[in-house]
Amino acid sequence: MAPSGTIAGSGGTEASSAARVDWVDYAKGICIIMVVMMHSVLGVELAAGETGFMHVAVAFAKPFRMPDFFLISGLFLPLVIDRDWRTYLDRKVVHFAYFYVVWVTIQFAFKAPAFAAETGWHHVGFLYLESFIEPFGTLWFIYLLPIFFVVTKLTRKMPPLAVWLVAAALETARISTGWTVIDEFCARFVYFYSGYLFAPYVFALSDRARKHPALALAALATWALVNAGLVVLGASEWKLVSLVLGFAGACAIITMGTLLARAQWMNFLRFCGEHSIVIYLAFFLPMAATRTLLLRTGIIPDIGTVSLIVTVAGVLGALAIWRVALRLGGNFLFERPEAFWIAPKKAGPVLQAAE
Repeated sequence: MAPSGTIAGSGGTEASSAARVDWVDYAKGICIIMVVMMHSVLGVELAAGETGFMHVAVAFAKPFRMPDFFLISGLFLPLVIDRDWRTYLDRKVVHFAYFYVVWVTIQFAFKAPAFAAETGWHHVGFLYLESFIEPFGTLWFIYLLPIFFVVTKLTRKMPPLAVWLVAAALETARISTGWTVIDEFCARFVYFYSGYLFAPYVFALSDRARKHPALALAALATWALVNAGLVVLGASEWKLVSLVLGFAGACAIITMGTLLARAQWMNFLRFCGEHSIVIYLAFFLPMAATRTLLLRTGIIPDIGTVSLIVTVAGVLGALAIWRVALRLGGNFLFERPEAFWIAPKKAGPVLQAAE
């Protein structure tokens, strides 16, 4: 065990049931910060009508930002996929559905006046109901995860290679219907299913990186150059290339998380990974407030600097909202109340698959 109480090395998915796996939290921390960065930077640039230096970082991360998050979300599924349907649905569907309902209502409450100004209050109720069919704002990730969990369980008796090939074909097909659930399912399921199917190999990759840090660093440098070059050339969006870059980037983040965990550096990233759901749910409010304040006052003229500050505010602000909510009895914002459990709540270790 590492001093933090997390697993510090090998053991694969079986070991992960005993405690948190350190490198997974580091990798999730990197992922959630990249997600906040993307929304912050693009939001600032859209509002300002110009781009800044942070745009380069967002473009660099685009090929692997969400593939890595989904792959990690499927890593621990082999431990629980054979649970009875009631327990499985409670942990993997009701859990995320609860947070979606709570936070889509909160987000919608903040945005309703703007919607009313555009279309009238009579149309606002329809837009709210529509958000349960078409995922609202930044919350599409937790809307889609339960669908991935259910589809994977339903297909677990099918030939895994056949399922994976279909999933890969869907990513390559570039499905574009205009419906977020359909389009993002086709684009992302292959990564989630790969996390589930190839979990032992992912843990083996982490073990090798921990044992051979110099080689891992060389591989990371090579990957960074190739990824950056393909992004600059515009080739990162090509069919098959995007699939390869998604997996390569996921492996790179896993390796990076492992090296950081090995050195016990940048513990804030691990903390962010441990509380990634908190940041994901709440970052929109401090992000939007900071963006509006900085752009309206014009106190900082450089758009890149504004984007960086908004990103930091999104992450730290979300964690601050969480702490304040717990102090003021608002636990229901980040912890599912017992009334919303459909299976017995069992004490034990918490799995890290986007919990």
